[in-house]
Amino acid sequence: MVDLNLQSSGFKGVIARIGGDPLLQRKLMSLGLRRGQEIAVLQRRKSGVVVSANGSRVALDASVAAHIYLEPAADDSEAGAAEVSAR
Repeated sequence: MVDLNLQSSGFKGVIARIGGDPLLQRKLMSLGLRRGQEIAVLQRRKSGVVVSANGSRVALDASVAAHIYLEPAADDSEAGAAEVSAR
């Protein structure tokens, strides 16, 4: 599990955990970001990250993104396994 700030553009993952206080967790849920949700990193910025979730784009400050922990999406890990076996 790695926090959202450490992911590069193009990464697709599933939210495994959301930390922070309950107010932050509720705010992220209202934006469509909840545990089990698949998201894609669209853009990395010095001050945060822009992600896509449920067809919406959401810009998150780095301090907020640090509370979102991701696991690679199933299709990303399968693609990586296919690349390794093709070599």
